[in-house]
Amino acid sequence: MPRSPRRREVLDELRAAPAPLGVTEVAERIGVHPNTVRFHLDALVAEGLIERQLEEPAGPGRPRTVYAPQPGMDRGGTRSYRLLAQILLSHLASTGPDNAHRAAIEAGRAWGRFLIDPVPPYHRPTAEESAVRLTALLDDLGFSPTPEGGGDGGAPERIRLRHCPFLELAQEHGQLVCSVHLGLMQGALAELRAPMAASHLEPFAEADSCLAHLAPAPPAGSATA
Repeated sequence: MPRSPRRREVLDELRAAPAPLGVTEVAERIGVHPNTVRFHLDALVAEGLIERQLEEPAGPGRPRTVYAPQPGMDRGGTRSYRLLAQILLSHLASTGPDNAHRAAIEAGRAWGRFLIDPVPPYHRPTAEESAVRLTALLDDLGFSPTPEGGGDGGAPERIRLRHCPFLELAQEHGQLVCSVHLGLMQGALAELRAPMAASHLEPFAEADSCLAHLAPAPPAGSATA
């Protein structure tokens, strides 16, 4: 919703009207100068809450500019995506630890395969290139990753995650959220046909970070839990 009380009043009048209104009509209804109404109407158009239309006259004369609310649900107001995530995670947790863990891993894998930038079908990346691509994905998602270990330009042995974009949810539902994170990395590496895999994730391995451990990819057909 608009933050200005006057702007909200203008919008309410347009929503209550049975037909689009002109500047003068709105001004008369709320008792303010037309220039004030015109200012708020322009702002509401810019915010995408109303639309400007031309109304053809019944007789001679120029079309009249009128305003009407945008169809559909109001896109202003608050969002409660965290509450939605809590509801879904709580439901998932109620299915039992093993079922919830498997479902979280698979959900992460599916999104990891979807989110990673693909490689050409004829190209199979090295472990080093795979780690670079995985690190870039984690960086894009807000994990602030830092590859570690390996030495001499080789593939890292782990990736330190210094930021969790779902920190509050991870503190409430750590097993599930961290399983999603691990699955996401596994799915991304599988999509790359990488010679390495995310073997396990240490949540809050240190006070300021989690550790994702990397290892040679398991033989084709074997399962990773």
